[in-house]
Amino acid sequence: MVADMLDGQAEAMAEIMKQQPIGRPGTADEIADAVLWMCRPAAAFVVAVALPVDGGFTAH
Repeated sequence: MVADMLDGQAEAMAEIMKQQPIGRPGTADEIADAVLWMCRPAAAFVVAVALPVDGGFTAH
């Protein structure tokens, strides 16, 4: 969404990417993969945790 919002604003996107440890914006598929993992039985023992899917921004 951010990439679409800043389309044509290369300087603004470059500033944002300076703060993004992974060096690129995330994709919708990457967010969906995290959500789908949480819906799987393999994640049944994961309870009451925040799962940042932000390319390392939270840990930064």
